[in-house]
Amino acid sequence: MGVAPLHVVVVTGMSGAGRSTALHVLEDLGFFCVDNLPPALAPKLLDILGDGSELRRVGFGIDVRTGSFLEGAEAVLGGLRQRGCDVEVWFLDASDSALFRRFSETRRPHPMAPGGDVLAAIQLERERLSSLRAEATKIIDTTDQSVHELRRTLVDHIARGSHRFRMITRIVSFGFKYGTPVDADIVLDVRYLPNPHFVPELRPKTGLEDPVARFVIDTAEASELLADATQLLRHALPRFERDGKAYLTVAIGCTGGRHRSVAVSEELGRRLGDVSDVVVLHRDVQRPV
Repeated sequence: MGVAPLHVVVVTGMSGAGRSTALHVLEDLGFFCVDNLPPALAPKLLDILGDGSELRRVGFGIDVRTGSFLEGAEAVLGGLRQRGCDVEVWFLDASDSALFRRFSETRRPHPMAPGGDVLAAIQLERERLSSLRAEATKIIDTTDQSVHELRRTLVDHIARGSHRFRMITRIVSFGFKYGTPVDADIVLDVRYLPNPHFVPELRPKTGLEDPVARFVIDTAEASELLADATQLLRHALPRFERDGKAYLTVAIGCTGGRHRSVAVSEELGRRLGDVSDVVVLHRDVQRPV
C-alpha cells in the first residue's frame, strides 16, 4: 500500500476573522502547524519533514504580516500540488463592520494600522490578500459566527474528507479520598455500590481482577448505573466530537479508587469503544489498601 499524499492546509485571511482559531482547530485534529510562515519557506519545511515521515498533515498560517514574502505565494501553492500534496487553502473573512467591531472590543492593534485607522487598514489588507483569496478552496465567512460555531464548521469540513477526526475519551477511575481529577469534564460517583473493601478475601484485590469486577458489576445497582451512563455518553460523545473537542475526560470515583470505580470504568470503556477512541486509566489503583 502506497503512502498517502501529504495533506497541506494553508490558513489565511483577514486579521480578526478567526485565522488563529482555525489553526488551533487543525492542531487539535493532529496537524503539524506553523504560523506566519513566509510562503517561499513552505517547500523547504516539507523537505525537512521528509517524504518518509509519519507526519502526513501540515497546516501553514499565512497572513499580511509576512509583508513582501506574500509575493509568489500562488506559485508556491502550485509547486506543492505538483509535488503531489493534497493542498487546501482556507480563507477566513468577515464584513468590514464585524472586523472593526472585533478590534474595538478586544482593543488589539490591527497589524496594518500603526496609526490607529482600522477601517483603512482593513481595506489595505483586503487588497494585499486578494490574490490569495482567489486561490482559496474554501472561503469561510465568520461575520455571524461565534468561535464555537467556527470550530464546528471546520471540524465538520475535515470529517467529511478522508482525514476523519475522532475525539479521545479518557475514562479515569479515582478515589475521592485523594481528590477529584482536575481535568475531569464529567464526574460519576459510584460510592453507593456494594464495596468489596468489606469482603476480606476481596479487599487486597483490585477492580481489574475478575472476582472484584463480578462482585461490583453483577448487582442491580451497577447494572442500572451502567445502562444510564452508557446511554448518556453514547448521546453526548458524538456531539462533543462534532463541536471540535479533542479530549474528553470522564472521571469515575469511589472511596479509595481500587475496587468499584476501577470495575465500572473498565466496563464502561468496553461499552463505548464503538463511538469514540476510548482510553481507560486508573489513577489510584496501586495505592495501599
